[in-house]
Order: sequence, then structure tokens, then C-alpha cells
Amino acid sequence: MAAKRGLCMENQSNIVELDVRPYLRKKIEPFKIIMATVKDLREEDTFILHATFNPKPLISVMKRKGFASSTEKVDKKHWVITFNHKSREDALVEQAAKPQANKEKRSVLNKGPQLYKLDNRGLEPPNPMIRTLNQLELCHPGDKVIIHNDRVPVFLIEELNTLGYSYIVEEQGDGSAHVIITKN
Repeated sequence: MAAKRGLCMENQSNIVELDVRPYLRKKIEPFKIIMATVKDLREEDTFILHATFNPKPLISVMKRKGFASSTEKVDKKHWVITFNHKSREDALVEQAAKPQANKEKRSVLNKGPQLYKLDNRGLEPPNPMIRTLNQLELCHPGDKVIIHNDRVPVFLIEELNTLGYSYIVEEQGDGSAHVIITKN
């Protein structure tokens, strides 16, 4: 399924629309399709995504890529997420403020690196990825998150590489996998 491209007459911006609900209903992970669409976006484009749930990990990924978003729940299994490019200056200011806030929290708490364990076995995609990325977002530099998944989480691994996290994958005899992730 290809993304549809249109023109918004109001402000002359391009609309790129992608509906991944058919993939999700068939339990097919649409992350690569979404990222291929995002790769082709221009700064003036508006990207509208239709999904069966609120894709919080994707929103976090897109935020890191310089996009602002808004979500709307249209129906029980229909969410519409609209992405627009942020101004570069706003993204830089926001990013610069985050590490300082985390550093201040850590010094107030006076704790060393923490270890978090998540058992993601039995969860349907994309829930293991959602849980893991949400936990990493809450972590401080140096913290470790150990996840146990039903299998090697290839799409999460791709995202960890993109985000620059260090990780170790330990495949288990039963086909499951432990992944040890260090927040940088």
C-alpha cells in the first residue's frame, strides 16, 4: 500500500496520507513502510497516518526526527496521527533542555545507574516495542533496561541503532531473546 499524496489548497502544503490499519489487522508490522514514507517527506509536507491504536513509540521516533504531532481517536480501532516538521530552532531548544532537566533530577535523587527489567513475552506487536521505548524515555543516562521478548525484536533493534543506544542481544534456547539496553 503506497502513501497517497495530495495538495491542501488552504496553505499550499502537500498532504501525504498512509493507512496502516490493514497491515495491523493482519498482524504485519508496518514500521518499515512508515519509515519509507517518512524518508520521502519534504519539510512542507503534512503526513497523516491512520492506525488501529495510538502509536506512542512512533510519535517519539518522529519527534526525534524533528516532527510535531497531533492525535485524534476517530473510532475504537481508528486513530489519525498528523505529523508536521518542527522549526529547527524549536527542536534544538527542546533537545538542549532535556538533558539538563534529567541531570538536575538525578543529582537531587543522588542515585547511580538503575536497572529495569521488562518481560514482554506474550504481548502482541507493537506492545513490546511500545513498553521498551517508553521505559527508555523515562531512564537516565547510564541506566539499563533488560527486556525478555518472544523473539529477537528486529524493529526495536533498528530503532535502537537509529537512536544510538548500546545493546546486547542474547538469543535463548527456546527462541526467545534477552536484550540489554544501555541509555547513553
